[in-house]
Amino acid sequence: MVTVLADARRARHIAEQVPDPELPMLTLADLGVLRDVTVEPDGTVVAGLTPTYSGCPAMAEMRAGVAARLRDAGFGRVEIRTVLDPPWTSDWITPEGRRKLAEHGIAPPHRAPRRPAGPVPLDLSSTRRTVPCPRCGSAATEETSRFSATSCKALWRCLSCREPFEYVKEI
Repeated sequence: MVTVLADARRARHIAEQVPDPELPMLTLADLGVLRDVTVEPDGTVVAGLTPTYSGCPAMAEMRAGVAARLRDAGFGRVEIRTVLDPPWTSDWITPEGRRKLAEHGIAPPHRAPRRPAGPVPLDLSSTRRTVPCPRCGSAATEETSRFSATSCKALWRCLSCREPFEYVKEI
């Protein structure tokens, strides 16, 4: 039992270091998508990952990255499971992850809106928000495109320092 617990801790530590394929300054742990790492009685390492949104194209790379790192560390049997419940929220990005985003010129997301349990209401109206510039801190910014290189980010521009930046949308 002690060996299984030590293996689980070691496997978790290894999986936590895997970088996100779309935001490589973040690890999967920083992003909050690495849900659990356990070791089954037969020695199989099971890692649970939650996609940032349904159909996220980066999931295949995340799964492959975690599996490869674990196998490279000597774990012979590795299983990656997709965990959909509860769904990922941008609130799961760690404080360290938020710091790294800002440090790399990407505005971290605001807190996600609180919703009651049950169906999520669809609101097609635009959301007005203030997104401070991650470079100079000015609140004088504007959205230039609702979508960026990935659908979970938007393009913004600072009206003070005139620098463009990406904003990770809250979900």
